[in-house]
Amino acid sequence: MAGSALPTSDRFLEVLARLSEKSVEDYYNPYQQFEWPERLDEDRMWMSPELLTPYGTPYFDELGEDTIRRLSKWESVNFYSLNVHGIRELLIEVVGRIHMPGFEVPSDFFHHFIGEENEHMWFFAEFCRRYGGKIYGSTALHADSAWEPEAENFLVFARILFFEELVDHYNTRMAQDASLCDTIRQVNRLHHQDESRHIAFGRELVSLLYTRMRERLSTERLAEVEAYLKRYVVFSVNSLYNPHVYRDAGIADPLGLRNALIADERRREHERKAIRKPLAFFRKTGIFSDDTLPVI
Repeated sequence: MAGSALPTSDRFLEVLARLSEKSVEDYYNPYQQFEWPERLDEDRMWMSPELLTPYGTPYFDELGEDTIRRLSKWESVNFYSLNVHGIRELLIEVVGRIHMPGFEVPSDFFHHFIGEENEHMWFFAEFCRRYGGKIYGSTALHADSAWEPEAENFLVFARILFFEELVDHYNTRMAQDASLCDTIRQVNRLHHQDESRHIAFGRELVSLLYTRMRERLSTERLAEVEAYLKRYVVFSVNSLYNPHVYRDAGIADPLGLRNALIADERRREHERKAIRKPLAFFRKTGIFSDDTLPVI
């Protein structure tokens, strides 16, 4: 897990100092911040329509307004459930590296990161349990083989960065959507507030880790890392299409709808919009050689 010393720069040190200071200035106590209502209005949308998985396809209109409203509730719960699972996994990885060789410089910021992500996991789980009565399960994408320490460290933080940027696309839209209730908007607004710092940090760290990895691995091995990370991107996007969500929304053939939506090329435009920023970053830094993504 440990690797050689991180090739830091004055810019990275300045970013760490600025983000650490901002974490202190922006700190809020989530256990006191939220006033959870007894229930949320099920006659309103719980997620912005354009973020729903059938959006942009004929299925969106065919399902009807009542089903779409039910779907917005359960896709909302699924989205926050994915956050719970994603945060738990990233916390495990970051805790395993804090104050370890190779991560001495960013470890102080890791303390802020770990504290904030733990609190995010709590309020996402609280939302799911209060208003959905459950947290949806998740699966993981396993690597084809063991990675060298440089590749493993890079992939951990590249996955974290992609996950955060994907989630932030949804947070930003829902925080601004006046048609959503105050509780949903607040959850998304507060998460975006913290994630903007985490994304800024993640981009700097991933760039440095990629530089170190590129110096040590062969061209062939770098191509394998790229291929795995691209599969992770598609896997993460596909996790939004949850047949259990469609079942809970009262849809007769939930697995059939999932398969149809994943196969529908009209969904690609909306998926690409959600992942535009991290893909542009991966291309700019050379992590991705092109914009082609696999079908999995």
